[in-house]
Amino acid sequence: MTLDEHLRAVRLVDHHVHGWFTEPGDRASFEEALNEGSTGPVSSGFDLPVGVAVRRWCAPLLGLPTHASADEYWAARSATPYDDLVATFLGAAGVEHWIVDTGLTPDLVTDPSPRSEVLRLELLMEQVLGEPDVPGAFRERLAAADVVATKTIAAYRCGLDIDWSRPDDAAVAAAASASGARVTDPVLVAFGVHEAAERGLPVQVHTGLGDRDLDLHRADPLHLLPLIRAVEVPILLLHCYPFHRSAGYLAQAFDHVSFDVGLAVNHLGARSVELVGEAMELAPFAKQLYSSDAYGLPELHYLGAQLWRRAMGAVLGEWVRRGDWSEDDAIRVVDLVAAGNARRIYGL
Repeated sequence: MTLDEHLRAVRLVDHHVHGWFTEPGDRASFEEALNEGSTGPVSSGFDLPVGVAVRRWCAPLLGLPTHASADEYWAARSATPYDDLVATFLGAAGVEHWIVDTGLTPDLVTDPSPRSEVLRLELLMEQVLGEPDVPGAFRERLAAADVVATKTIAAYRCGLDIDWSRPDDAAVAAAASASGARVTDPVLVAFGVHEAAERGLPVQVHTGLGDRDLDLHRADPLHLLPLIRAVEVPILLLHCYPFHRSAGYLAQAFDHVSFDVGLAVNHLGARSVELVGEAMELAPFAKQLYSSDAYGLPELHYLGAQLWRRAMGAVLGEWVRRGDWSEDDAIRVVDLVAAGNARRIYGL
């Protein structure tokens, strides 16, 4: 089997993903959902790189030619029963297992299956803030959670440039009593991460791009060095762009650090080939994972997989053609990133 044939056939483990909208929505909500950085209409979602990629790669699955116009795409999408639309795009993604962060707008989205679950630590902390013993209640609920990993959204809540040392229970109790309903105190954030690490749970960390609630300069994974040096459980750096080269360094330097560039693969569209190539520059191949980070639009679950397969084919295929790699090497690395690394790290 050639590299291109293998990439078309390989089944994926999407190691960080969200559900899709329970309802199809109108055109305005569709276009808004294409814009990762905005929480309101800024321009047409079809005028983004991901919007062009939707017309290029998703249109044929709706019976349209590639590069169909935005109006043609929306008309075909609207004419397709929503359950059929979801089945079409998720089936075409070629994913055999989804590792789902269920903490983002759970009332608006449903979940892929078969799946494993990731627990958001800040949301768990918010659930126990009113308890008499906040540290004890947090530990009890964490111990009872049926999850394969945890996740911190510290980048959104306080930035990654915080004191990552482990706080004692008295400091946690004091921070909890002063906290509002939304956890933003670095003491509470650090406590949650250290508790997850003590229980041997992998910790996913949002780094890099996100919506405008996030201060991007505080989302550089290099800020995590004190935490990385303090814990031994797997640390999974999510998304990473535009800090993906820093993430590659961390993955090379620390045995328990891995990363993905999933969210950015979708949003860079045609430039995702270069992004994947840069991610492959330095980091060990056993430390990189496939992720779509798709949320809301079922197109994104398919598009992430399609663009990743295309990028890996372009990058590794060029190295094979130049004689720098053998085709067997390329296929082995595809299998690691596609699913093998996730299976090992999460114990699937």
